[in-house]
Amino acid sequence: MLRIIEPLAIGPVRLATNLLLAPIAGYCDLSYRLVARSCGGVGMACTDLLCPEGVLRETRRSMELAATCPEDSPLCMQLYGSDVERLCEAARWAEDRGAHVIDINMGCPVDKITKRDGGSKLLCDPERTLRLVDKIAASLRHTPLTAKLRLGWDDSCIVAPSLAARLEDAGIQLITIHGRTTEMKFSGQARLDGIAQVVAAVKKIPVVGNGDVCTPEDAQRMIDQTGCAGIMIGRAALSAPWIFRDIWSYLTTGIIPPPLSIQEKCQLMRNHFHNLCRYRNTRVAVVEFRKRVSWYAKHMNPCRMLKEGIRTLQTVEDFDPLVDAFLDWRLKHDEDVAVGKALPVEDTELVEAG
Repeated sequence: MLRIIEPLAIGPVRLATNLLLAPIAGYCDLSYRLVARSCGGVGMACTDLLCPEGVLRETRRSMELAATCPEDSPLCMQLYGSDVERLCEAARWAEDRGAHVIDINMGCPVDKITKRDGGSKLLCDPERTLRLVDKIAASLRHTPLTAKLRLGWDDSCIVAPSLAARLEDAGIQLITIHGRTTEMKFSGQARLDGIAQVVAAVKKIPVVGNGDVCTPEDAQRMIDQTGCAGIMIGRAALSAPWIFRDIWSYLTTGIIPPPLSIQEKCQLMRNHFHNLCRYRNTRVAVVEFRKRVSWYAKHMNPCRMLKEGIRTLQTVEDFDPLVDAFLDWRLKHDEDVAVGKALPVEDTELVEAG
């Protein structure tokens, strides 16, 4: 029996669903967030990790990471670091620039973040972290403050349940918990029992589960086994930005919508490319898509022609004709498969792989 699912509320901010797009460093910029939102089901998306010093100085790179537009709503801006004064100033900066929610990253396991006492290094000194949160919360006028955690630094330091309870008392209005320790990084499996312990530790605020949700069934399992109020999705969304649509439908109706057509998938890819041209520049669009095509390709096989074409892409003018040529070939291929003149998708990929 399906659990009754409600959209999330983060303080005064009411979301349309209980699904969040994770702040994946290097991937979830404005250009991609707009693509994911266009598919439906995204309750809220988050910026890449923002360095307080960078946003306060308004460096070019920080402004690219913090870039938004009216269609990119509601939006969470995520800050990292350990300098409480600069974090307070950066939180007010984000509030003044329209952030609907401000998040403090306490979960990033990447060395360049933790070596500067940010990210999941904040889990190693809960008392200092709580003092930091007290000051940031007090500095904000009206914007909800949230926190994204991991279970702990390693198995000897599982602090998330106790820290979550104290963060709630300090004014945090939502906790996102990734079901791994820092030491695990992205290896092994996300621990649903650890997420459940965080859910049980707080009194009223919602807890969002994160880690290894790749299908609607995964999302339902996480909610059923942990009692979490929502789901944050990261890596799985990079190759299937429509996953939020599918999960929200499944959670609320038990039905997974029909798969997107190859034409619709190509259009999402085009939209992403042209968003990059608009919000960054044409050179970035070309270089970025040489890397991103492999993500889209995971759900577009057979597509060797597309992958090879984009990996050697040189100019923005070549992009649409290349996609057009691939789509013409793919539609013809699918017609031939339907009448038995060609191998089906999975067999074609085996031939390509061989």
